[in-house]
Amino acid sequence: MRKNQSAFTLLEIMLVVTIIALLLGTAIYKLSGNVEIARHTTVGADVQSIGTQLKLYESMNGFFPTSEQGLQALVTQPSSDPQPQRWYQLFTQMPLDPWHNPYVYVSPGRKNPTGYDLYSAGPDRKPDTPDDDWGN
Repeated sequence: MRKNQSAFTLLEIMLVVTIIALLLGTAIYKLSGNVEIARHTTVGADVQSIGTQLKLYESMNGFFPTSEQGLQALVTQPSSDPQPQRWYQLFTQMPLDPWHNPYVYVSPGRKNPTGYDLYSAGPDRKPDTPDDDWGN
């Protein structure tokens, strides 16, 4: 005498696993664009924050840090000329872009000759390429 047992067949289990895999694949594909939007938003926020501190540095000293001094002039007092007369530590450490690289700072700027250029080199990590992110 054989009792009637109910169970899932291998085919049914494989069908359910396939459907779950398709749904997860679709969800990951749809969310992948949001990662790039988040990176661009992060660059915009960082560029604005660093820009605010650069303007404060300029208002206290009458000039922006040189390209050689770089953004590090907001963290440690520059020892090269022009030396700021009124220096304050404006950052404890400089933020990195979403690709874990320092932001590119050029003063005087190529795009903004009366000020500075500040941007992320982007995913290729090379400045002055089409994927640079200016945070606009």
